[in-house]
Amino acid sequence: MAFEQAAIKIQNEKEFEELQSAISRALSPERAEAFLKLLTKNGIRVRDFDAVLAVSALEKAGEARGTSGLKAQQLYQALPVSDQAQMREFYLSKLEGIDAALRHKFRKLYQYY
Repeated sequence: MAFEQAAIKIQNEKEFEELQSAISRALSPERAEAFLKLLTKNGIRVRDFDAVLAVSALEKAGEARGTSGLKAQQLYQALPVSDQAQMREFYLSKLEGIDAALRHKFRKLYQYY
C-alpha cells in the first residue's frame, strides 16, 4: 500500500498560488544556488520556513514579487492554518527537489543540528 497524501481544499487560492509561485521561482534550478547562498549568509537552516520568510529570502532569490505586491511573509500570514501547513509541505518538497550536488555543497544548511 503506497502513501497517498490527503486532498485538503485550499481556502485562499489566490494568496496560496502566489506564494507557491514565489517558492517555485526561488528554488528553480537557475536560482537555487543563490537562494542557498542567501540562507548561508543569514545563518538560516533550509527547513526553517519562518526564518526564510522573515529575511525575504524568497523575494531576493526569486528576483520578483507576485502580482499583489505583497511580500511572501505577508502572503503566508494571510493564509489560514490549513493552507499554511500545506504551503510548508510544498516548500519542504521543493527543497528536496534541489539537485543532489547542490544539496551536498550546502549540506550544513540541510543538517538538523
